Amino acid sequence: MAYMTSVNAMPAVSVELDNCLFRLAQGETAALEPLYRETSASVYGFALSILKNTHDAEDILHDCYLHICSAAESYRSTGKPMAWILTIVRNLCLQKMRQAKKQYDLPQEDWEPYLESSETMTLEEKLLLKECMERLTDEEREIVMLHAVAGFKHREIAHMMDMALATVLSKYHRAMKKLQKYA
Repeated sequence: MAYMTSVNAMPAVSVELDNCLFRLAQGETAALEPLYRETSASVYGFALSILKNTHDAEDILHDCYLHICSAAESYRSTGKPMAWILTIVRNLCLQKMRQAKKQYDLPQEDWEPYLESSETMTLEEKLLLKECMERLTDEEREIVMLHAVAGFKHREIAHMMDMALATVLSKYHRAMKKLQKYA
């Protein structure tokens, strides 16, 4: 095992994981099974601690091992293979959170066409809503659109926008008061 410099100093689990990663880099796909068995609980637990959502954590679990397979050749043993794996998990989680935030951001140029295409509102209602929405801050508008139009719960909005639930509720109620004042 010439690829490891200080095998004696590494814990047995790290040696085993290093060996699995080395074998994966050589194209030996059978090495994925022991790697998965040894690390999947930690990978899932770490993803869950970041994302706070079991479905998303499961997605990251699967994506992580796909990424490990494709990136195994770039792995360089430092005696801490689990740190390398958890760095992949962290990066995938952050990427997922950025993608989720992008999906829920709703700038004016996106909500105006939505209002115009709505078949359930009269032209007068559309104009009134457009006028009112322009009076809200970007954050208030986003919260109102996510709750009132898209149907998300306040708790979900708080998670999406990385805000406290109380903050979302407060901003929503403040925005609704503004809208009532102009309606």
